[in-house]
Amino acid sequence: MFWAFLHSSIRFSTIFLFGSTGETLTERSGHLNLGIPGTMCLGALGGVLGLRIYLNSIAASGQINGFLAVLIPIIFTLFFGAIAGLLYSFLTVTLRCNQNVTGLTLTTFGVGFANFIGSSINTDGFSEISAIFHTGFVSDSDSSVFGILFLSYGPLVYMSILIAIIVALVIRRTKTGLNLRAVGESPATADAAGINVTSYRYLATIIGSAIAALGGLFYILDYIGGNWQYAIDAFGWLAVALVIFTIWQPDIGIIGAILFGALYVAPNYINTGTKGYIRELIKMLPYVSTIIVLILTSIVGSKKAQPPASLGVNYFREER
Repeated sequence: MFWAFLHSSIRFSTIFLFGSTGETLTERSGHLNLGIPGTMCLGALGGVLGLRIYLNSIAASGQINGFLAVLIPIIFTLFFGAIAGLLYSFLTVTLRCNQNVTGLTLTTFGVGFANFIGSSINTDGFSEISAIFHTGFVSDSDSSVFGILFLSYGPLVYMSILIAIIVALVIRRTKTGLNLRAVGESPATADAAGINVTSYRYLATIIGSAIAALGGLFYILDYIGGNWQYAIDAFGWLAVALVIFTIWQPDIGIIGAILFGALYVAPNYINTGTKGYIRELIKMLPYVSTIIVLILTSIVGSKKAQPPASLGVNYFREER
C-alpha cells in the first residue's frame, strides 16, 4: 500500500511541478504572475482543443497515431500558455499595469473562459488518448517496486522533472540565468550593465507560462482520463504556494511537489470514516506548510531563501 501511495503522490505532483517551475522562472525575472491558475486552465483548454481537432481530422479511431495524439495537444497547450504569458507581459511591462491586479484578472478570465468552452467540447475518443498519455515504460502487470516507482508513468511526468532540472541549471549555471537573476534583483542595475530588462521579463514570463500550462494538460488528459473538470485553478494556487515553499529553486520543487502531492492524495489512503472534515484538513496542510516556510525564511534572513528583490515591482526606466 505504501508503494501505491508513493506512486500516486509522484504522479499527482506533476500538476504542481509544471506550475511551480513555470512560475519560478517568471518570478526570477521580477514578475509576480498570479495568473498561473488561469494559465493552467487555458493550457488544458488548448490541449483538448488540439486533441479534438486531431481526432476530427482522422476517419476512424483505428487511424490514431499515438505520437501525434500526444504531440499535438502539447503544442496547443504550450501555445495557449505562451499567449497568456504574452498578454500578462504586455499589460505589466509595456502598459505598466499593476502585476497583482493583472494576474488576478488573468486567472478570473482564464478559469471562466476555459470552463465555459471546455465543458462544451465533445470528448468522444479522449479516453483512448488518455490511455496513451498514461502509458509508462512497463506494463501494469509489473509489480516490482522499481517498475512502479520509476517506470510506470506517462511522458508528461518525466517531462516535468526534466524541465525542472533544466530550468534550475539555466538559472544557476549559465550567463542567461545570471542576467535573469540580475533583472529580478535590480532591474535598474541590470539595465545599466546593458541587459535588456524588457526582453528578459517578456521571455521569462512567456516561457514560464507555457511550462505552467502543461500542468493543466496533464490533469485533464492524463490524471482524470480525458474528462473536463473545474478543479484545475485550485491546483494552480498550490503551484504558486510551492514556489515559496521551495524558496524559488526549481530542482527543490521536485521534492516539494511530491510532498504536496502526497498531502493531497493522503486522504485516499487514510480511513477517515464519516469524518469528512479530516480529509479537508489534510488537504490544507500544503498551505499551512507554505506559511511556516515563509515565516522561517523571514526569521533566518538568508539571501538564498528570499524572493527576488524587485518581485512584483514594475520597472520604470525613466526613474533609473
